[in-house]
Parts: sequence; structure tokens; C-alpha cells
Amino acid sequence: MAAAMYALLVLFATLLVGASLAAPPNLQIVQAERQIDLTSHIVRVYLTLKVENIGENPASEVLLSFPPSQFDHLASVKAAVVVGKKRKKSYVSLEVNPTSLPSGPNGAQYYAISLLNSLLNGEATTLEIYYILTHSLEPFPLEISQSESQLVNYHDSAIILSPYHIKQQATLVKTPSNKVESFTTVEPTNKAGTELKYGPYEDRVPYSYSPVIIHFENNNPFAVVEELEREIEISHWGSIQVTEHYSLAHAGARHKGVFSRVEYQSRPTASGVSSFKHLVAELPPRVHSVYYRDEIGNISSSRLRTNSKKSELLIEPRYPLFGGWKTTFIIGYGVPLQDFLLESTAGARYLNFSFGCPLANTVVDKLTIKVVLPEGSKDPSVNVPFTVEQSLETKYSYLDVIGRTVVVLEKKNLVPEHNIPFQVHYKFNPAFMLAEPLMLVSAFFLFFITCIAYLHVDLSIRK
Repeated sequence: MAAAMYALLVLFATLLVGASLAAPPNLQIVQAERQIDLTSHIVRVYLTLKVENIGENPASEVLLSFPPSQFDHLASVKAAVVVGKKRKKSYVSLEVNPTSLPSGPNGAQYYAISLLNSLLNGEATTLEIYYILTHSLEPFPLEISQSESQLVNYHDSAIILSPYHIKQQATLVKTPSNKVESFTTVEPTNKAGTELKYGPYEDRVPYSYSPVIIHFENNNPFAVVEELEREIEISHWGSIQVTEHYSLAHAGARHKGVFSRVEYQSRPTASGVSSFKHLVAELPPRVHSVYYRDEIGNISSSRLRTNSKKSELLIEPRYPLFGGWKTTFIIGYGVPLQDFLLESTAGARYLNFSFGCPLANTVVDKLTIKVVLPEGSKDPSVNVPFTVEQSLETKYSYLDVIGRTVVVLEKKNLVPEHNIPFQVHYKFNPAFMLAEPLMLVSAFFLFFITCIAYLHVDLSIRK
């Protein structure tokens, strides 16, 4: 009996602690403004929160809650605090991390925003939050013919899901066009052109949730790279070779019926409006030896434009991509070594390269980057501005003896905002650069010695 009572007390205490963590009572949101951008297949949300401490204890962090349907599709969450006023106003980035708190009401899951300075009683601060959702637009209907436009559904809440009391809030939704089939009404709701406004709403209790569905036309190409493997091979003899293997898909409404190329080319504005037949890859400046091929061979329909700041490669698959269609291809190029391989003050060398996918406005489900270091490199370390999975491999190439160290980085659910530089540091003894030339010289020397010995040795049986 005593054991049962003890177990009940422990369970009750755990529930109390979980409830206190999930619903902190010392903060309130004075004003919340949310802007949802639905103009592409990547959903971008801008959220402004004015947070005030109404409790006795200082607050060092602010919880940001998401429903389960959004939490699983978050690609990036960033936050900044507004410092100064009017003309002297500036933004300082804040640390944002997912928490291990138990799920709250309505299945809410949390990110924690660490403040620069703890908020005391009566103090307030303004937070600017920016988060990105992928795979959040659902095609409806699921299948369309070649002549039909693509319609999608977006699910969200008219009222911001928050663990804090909100005094005033409003949500503004922007669609690609004014062709909105239907939308859920939560008064007050107003629609004007491509903008749909929910609110303002007053005095909403914590974890308020009012689901809405917006059904609208979105013919933007739903370009999704299901898997991208990039190999960056460093050669200290003057070049860096990059090879990228793509598995690309159209994640929009699936195409039904028979594809007619005659109709597609004769009616380009009405036939296959949601398909895409080319993509733009933003490559580094001063690229050379660029190639683009698939399983059949080289594709000559691509075009390359270069200048001192960037290079743009326009690639065209062998056939236009409709919903549900896929293709695989390879892009390769070389860049000058001095542009991306630098030397630190401690004498170590490091590669400075862009992390994300070079294809514009594209979602990457899985990205694998393999940085092949020169033979003889040691003590590799990685500096990436977000969380990735890291591992080491060994690769053998021409004239290698001990093999080359390969730094492997993996990350899932990437968006164009992940196209920021990362660094791979390593130590290298310049003496290893002489290994391959000495092996070649030794091989030629032995070959000539063998030839000379063969010419001067008498192998006849009799004179």
C-alpha cells in the first residue's frame, strides 16, 4: 500500500513539474504579428513578439511552440532581438534550440530562445523570429491533367499557438495569386487581393488554437532534391574538383493521363503550368571544366554565365518534369585552389565552401558532403553553423599509399537559407607533396634500369 502511494505521489509531482515547464506563468505577449509567405512551395513565416515579464523571477528564455504537423517540417528557426529605437535600431541574433520538454496542450512542441539579458519584473523586449517549413503544402486534388492548374491546401491556426497569454495578435497570409478557392473564416477575417488577414484578436489564453485551411492555386515548381551527394576533392597542386550527384523530383500534384509534347510546346501558358523544364544552379565564381550529364551521357542544352562574383548554370533535363516525375543527373566543375583553401594563423589549412544546394528555390531532403583531404592530412575538424552528422572515411586514389582522409557531413531537410559557408580545418606536412613525384621518378628510374640491364645481359644458350 505504501509503495502504491509513493508511486502516485511521484507521478503527481512529475505531472506538476511538466505542467509548470510547459506553461511558464511569468511571461505574457503584449503584441504578436505573424506574416506567412505562401508564394512558393517553401513556407516562410515572419513572427514579431513583444514579450513582457509579469512575474517576480527573472526570465532568461522564451519558449516558441509549434503544432506537431509543423514541428516535423521545420527546416530552420532563427531569432533576433531588437536593440535601440527608431534610427538607432539594430538586430542581434539569439541562440535558438529545440527543447526536451514534454508536449503541451494541442500537442505543442517547443524551441527555446535564449535572451541576451534576463527580463526583470515589468521589463519587455521585442523578438523577431523567422522560421521555414518544408513539405507543408498538400496538393488537392492529388492528381491533375496536363491542362489543369495546381491547387494546394495549407493548414495552420488563425490564433498563434503559444504557452503564454497573448493580449493582441494578428496573422497575415500572402498567396501567389488572388485565385483562392476557399479559406476558413475566423472573425474578423478579411481578404484583399493576394493577402488574407486573420485578426486582430484580443486576450487569448495560453495554447489557444483555431485551425484554418486555405485552398489556393500555386503553380510554382515543387522542386525537391530527394538526395544530393557532393564530393569536394582538394588537390594542393592548384585545383579543387567538385562532383554533385542529384536525385530530383517534382513533389506537386501527380500528373495523370498521357503527356502530349505537341500541346506542351504549342500552348506554353496553359499546358503544364505547374511543371518545370529548367533550373538555375548558382556556382562559385571562376569555375572551369563544367559538365552536366545524366545516365545516358552529356546534356548540351545547359548554358553557363560567369562573372567576377558568381556563375550561373542553366540546366535543362531531357524532358520537362511534371508532378510525381523524377530524374537523376551529375554536375561537376573545378575551382581555383587559392579561392577556397586558406591558411590560419596557427599554420593549419582550412577549406571555406558553401554548404547547401546550389539549385535555386529547392528543398533538399538529404544532403551528404564528402570533403576529400590530400594524402597525409591529419587532425581534421569542422566548423558548421548548424547541427550536422559527422564521420570520417578513407579513400584511395591514384598513387595513394596510406589513403586520403574523407570528412563526411550529413544533414536532412535543407532550404536555400542553408547556403552559407562552412570550414574544414586540417594539418598538412608539405613534405607529402613530394611523395607522388618521387614515386613517379622512382618508377621511371627502375624502368630505365631494367631496360639497360636487359640490353646488356646475354641471355643466349650458346655463343
